[in-house]
Amino acid sequence: KILSCSPMFSILFLFIVLHFVVKDVWDVTYTSTQVCAFKGATAEIRCTFRYPSTINGINTRVVQKFWFIRDENNEPVDLKTESEYKNRVQYKERLSEYKFRFITNDPRGKYSDVPGVTLTVTDKIIFINSYSNWTELTCHNNCQLPDQSSYIWYRNGHKLSSDEQYLHLNTFDSADSFHCAVKGYEQFPSPTVYNVFFLEYKFLKFDAPKLPSVSVSPSAEIVEGSSVTLTCSSDANPAASYTWYKEDVINPLIYQNQHFFFSILPSDSGKYYCTADNDLGQKRSESRTIDVKYAPKLPSVSVSPSAEIVEGSSVNLTCSSDANPAASYTWYKEDVINPLSYQNQHVFSSILPSDSGKYYCTADNDLGQNRSESRTIDVKCE
Repeated sequence: KILSCSPMFSILFLFIVLHFVVKDVWDVTYTSTQVCAFKGATAEIRCTFRYPSTINGINTRVVQKFWFIRDENNEPVDLKTESEYKNRVQYKERLSEYKFRFITNDPRGKYSDVPGVTLTVTDKIIFINSYSNWTELTCHNNCQLPDQSSYIWYRNGHKLSSDEQYLHLNTFDSADSFHCAVKGYEQFPSPTVYNVFFLEYKFLKFDAPKLPSVSVSPSAEIVEGSSVTLTCSSDANPAASYTWYKEDVINPLIYQNQHFFFSILPSDSGKYYCTADNDLGQKRSESRTIDVKYAPKLPSVSVSPSAEIVEGSSVNLTCSSDANPAASYTWYKEDVINPLSYQNQHVFSSILPSDSGKYYCTADNDLGQNRSESRTIDVKCE
């Protein structure tokens, strides 16, 4: 899911250099590893760091320090150089992990600590539960607020006396509207709900996502170069947001319910799963295996022994090719019509001078065939 923050949203990244420097100690300490902020508010992330006062007899000084959220070519990328962090912030995940890095004047003197700080960006939302003679409104958000936190409720734009997370209504007019806020964050209120929504949702139950189901189209054999669509779906209220992952790959693939391969490759084979989440929870689907079939690639030929071949010695020719399903092999000698053998190895148990010549193999499966380059065998007489 893509969560975009308004232009007024900013993140203040603060750091403090410890003035006492301990010998041979490299350290980054985060004041808090979990930070939660309302959409539109300012989040403050702090850390302190330490480093040796000298390295190889040279005084150490910090030449660069920055916060980062991702790596590129295994090197952290400074957030200030990321275009999406200029003037506004755009989150591609509900949870983002920020890490701090500093670099000194020594080529090897660089350090960042993991895990970093997880930032949760949340919006407030009102849940409605209607009963026979009364209605309960809940001011909900994903931040773990202190137990003593107070809530502010508004009815038709006017403050109500209730400071609880729950508002109980016995009567209300058809034109009434309600919204809520957390005390101290009144400038970031929830969306307004109207009485018409009360009636619409009276018999609906709000639920976290159920176990997502995954479908693959086409459902038949998947062949290299074809178009393939993965679809994730889950029963949830409010509606779920979806994220696709490939097992053994850390970063998400896409933040929507469908993941498209317009021309699928053998390297896309693997296990895939999705997650469905809303403000009430998250569920992960079972993994689905994608097995991309493809015709044999160009076969390679090896000769053993690779040194000079002498009459009467044992010689093996081996053919191999990357293919799915696995390839079948056939060996040929140039200028000889009939195949020599139907396996990946052709063996001369006691080679003769007449066996000298050019040899090649073919690899084939149901999707196609490929022929190797020819390999010359020169048998030396004793």
